[in-house]
Amino acid sequence: MAAISASSYPAAGVSPFSQRRATSSYGGIRNLSRILAVSTERGGRGTGFGENGKHEKQKLNQKVVKEESEVKPNIYANPEKIPEFEEDKKWLKDYFEECKEMIRSDGGPPRWFSPLECSSSTSPDCPLLLFLPELVKIVERTVRSENYRSPNRPIYLVGESIGACLAISVAARNPDMDLVLVLSNPATSFSQSQLQPLIPLLEMMPDQFPINLPYILSNPLRVLMDNVVKRGPLPQIIGELSQDLATMSSYLPVLADIVPRQTLLWKLNLLKSGSACGNSCLHAVKAQLLILCSQEESQRLQKALPDCEIRMFEESGHFLFLEDNVDLVTIIKGASFYRRGKHCDCASDFMPPTPSEFKKLHDSISWVLTATSPVMLSTLEDGKVVRGLAGIPSEGPVLFVGYHMLMGFEVIPLVAQIMMERNILVRGIAHPAMFVRVKDRRPPEPELSDFDVIRVMGAVPVSAANFYKLMSSKSHALLYPGGVREALHRKGEEYKLFWPDKSEFVRMAARFGAKIIPFGVVGEDDFAEIILDYNDLMKIPWRREEIERVTSRTAKLRTDASGEIANQQMHIPWVLPKFPGRFYYYFGKPILTEEMKVELREKKKCDEMYLHIKSEVEGCIDFLKNKREKDPYRNLLSRVLYQASHPGSTSPFHLPSFDL
Repeated sequence: MAAISASSYPAAGVSPFSQRRATSSYGGIRNLSRILAVSTERGGRGTGFGENGKHEKQKLNQKVVKEESEVKPNIYANPEKIPEFEEDKKWLKDYFEECKEMIRSDGGPPRWFSPLECSSSTSPDCPLLLFLPELVKIVERTVRSENYRSPNRPIYLVGESIGACLAISVAARNPDMDLVLVLSNPATSFSQSQLQPLIPLLEMMPDQFPINLPYILSNPLRVLMDNVVKRGPLPQIIGELSQDLATMSSYLPVLADIVPRQTLLWKLNLLKSGSACGNSCLHAVKAQLLILCSQEESQRLQKALPDCEIRMFEESGHFLFLEDNVDLVTIIKGASFYRRGKHCDCASDFMPPTPSEFKKLHDSISWVLTATSPVMLSTLEDGKVVRGLAGIPSEGPVLFVGYHMLMGFEVIPLVAQIMMERNILVRGIAHPAMFVRVKDRRPPEPELSDFDVIRVMGAVPVSAANFYKLMSSKSHALLYPGGVREALHRKGEEYKLFWPDKSEFVRMAARFGAKIIPFGVVGEDDFAEIILDYNDLMKIPWRREEIERVTSRTAKLRTDASGEIANQQMHIPWVLPKFPGRFYYYFGKPILTEEMKVELREKKKCDEMYLHIKSEVEGCIDFLKNKREKDPYRNLLSRVLYQASHPGSTSPFHLPSFDL
């Protein structure tokens, strides 16, 4: 079946990852940079794009050179105006037009071809990605050839449906090869599928009998709705949906040519045999595994592949990559599966979020920003306190050091506003629990997927090595010396610092001449009140057992510390929400360590600087606690009334507050 992969739509093939995004009509894979595909048909027919593809590539290269020569504005400044999907993506009609060419028989063998506009500006150390349709030996030859050419880079096998079974078979046959498998709704459960009873029916059906092909392959109405429902106002949605439905109906003859009855029957039998083959190979798979599927199949695969990572998509259809709201690159990045070498390096392998990724984050937290209406203050080099973030240095390395509010509620507005206002990505130094999957997880242990957005935004596990890499790469890093103990504090401990006695970060920051920015944040007591803290929960037997179990399974930090900072018990305090108040941030005057490199090599000087930074953070907190008492818009109701009387004041960051 020409150009129709095992997943029933054009598959993506050979692709080195790149930050420049390609676009296509296939939602989940449109963001891979140079995507190629295998065109296969029963009997070995296939075709490529030939000269047309070369001309398109030349045009694209000229466009890329022109774009890179221009000064780019802050692409994160107005996330509300960022389009939900890429404007230059291909649409359904483009796919059908290409399929007309794909199904032409020229007697050639199966081959790799590229149906997408894409960038040629890829890094030579990018890992290789193959999106798999079928045929184990064809793919295995390509994998072995690429591994021979670049033995130190991983090869990604992305398979959907039977393509996932193919990836499993290739991985099982090559256990010593560095493979990363990303499997979407694998056909390993075909024996329970509603498609299996179709096999005897199709065998008896005459060729002239009409087949409701779109319904068999997937639910087209759902796909079309998923692809337009988030694109704009109702009239626009209705117009685009009507256009796509008309396109679908006008190209039904093309669909019939692509997958006639005999081909469909062949494909279902292939699914059946592929499923059996994949299941028989599961025990031999040594590759790194990321599985995208429903909850029912995930439970079965989790037992067979206990080391696999799973992301569930309960609200999506079987063909995830047809849906615009599924972004394969974002999923891979969020799961910490993107790597250039043998192991994932969260600091060095990081790819900055794209505008569409940041828009999704912004849209998901817009209610937080509205409820908190953050007030941001910063300090210029001359000591003047100003509204906004003009005092934040543009050039790194920069180290933000501050107070960790209850449950870390302050992190999201902080990172979002600095990115929107200053086009600066702040990379958090986070607890390792956000990066390590716990086997046999039980509530209240969080799913690792709960922290995907944090990893997409560049957070790294706290360690001396990662701190070194961030400073050496001149990043803007965010550090909370109080850690878990500060974020999960007890009753009456709000705004109290729980810092270790040792000056952990000063010497490393000074080694690279980092600018250290002490900051304070207040507002947690205007949003929630702790009703059961750690001390209360430990008095409840079943809760005490949960806390001890979760803590024992979590990576230990500061094992040589003493006092309260060593008491980092993993628990979630019970809180009572309040009528929302407001968050206040105050970034103090940057401390320049460039000229203090020599003297800060001495432990005594480091300790003095450490205590000075801690004192500055406490001063920032006290300043905000006093100033917020004079804010007439501290209460959510007063801010709502102000916005009602000032229609142009829509941004929660730009509402008035106290006088400086």
